[in-house]
Amino acid sequence: MKHTDDISLDIVIPVYNEGENIIDTLHEIREYVPIVETVFVVYDIEEDSTLQSLNGAHKDPFWENRLRPVKNIYGHGALNAIKTGFHLSTSDWILVVMGDLSDDLSIVPQMLDQAAVGADIVCGSRYMKGGKHTGGPVLKNALSRLAGLSMHYLAGIPTMDVTNSFKLYSRKVIEAIPAESTGGFEIGMELVVKAYFKGHRIAEVPSAWKGRTTGKSRFDMKKWIPKYLKWYLSALKWKYVRNVYEK
Repeated sequence: MKHTDDISLDIVIPVYNEGENIIDTLHEIREYVPIVETVFVVYDIEEDSTLQSLNGAHKDPFWENRLRPVKNIYGHGALNAIKTGFHLSTSDWILVVMGDLSDDLSIVPQMLDQAAVGADIVCGSRYMKGGKHTGGPVLKNALSRLAGLSMHYLAGIPTMDVTNSFKLYSRKVIEAIPAESTGGFEIGMELVVKAYFKGHRIAEVPSAWKGRTTGKSRFDMKKWIPKYLKWYLSALKWKYVRNVYEK
């Protein structure tokens, strides 16, 4: 059994004009994350306000060799930013964190504990017992909750919050499961669904999520819901096929 001290961890933060939030995000990482090799802050354009805010962070010796702003190498958008971080990371584990202070970084030690005892993906879960969801658009929240709970109970996915982007991934899962997503944050849903049906272990830890108070979200519900729906229907189909073969 591995101990958390034996685990190496990189963090990927996809950003777009998070100048008002990124320094506080880094403060939370420093406070709550016990181990971190590199924090990849992945941006699309040189004019991104995040970069200017990061200038001061490099003066802190703690971040001198850990903080790495990188330009998106696959194009624009959250999906490609996450894929860029996956590509550049060399650690055993990769944690995807939003730069808007929405994620509950205080649970990272618990996520790492799950990794140490054999989980392949660990999900921050807003909808399991002990989780919490505060703020954000009402319709988006309702659809997210419905998707997470129904996929858990109907398709057997071992998390009640498959749509949350706040997840810890093992390198072996990232290397074994090529991402097909073409939109945005649905990559997290895709990887969990595929990993589960390929026999990887999925764990979850209760997480408190809060909607952003500064900056503007780029989540386009009309554009991205069909992309989430693809993996929702895939999970139901694969569950049905598994049930047929098990009879």
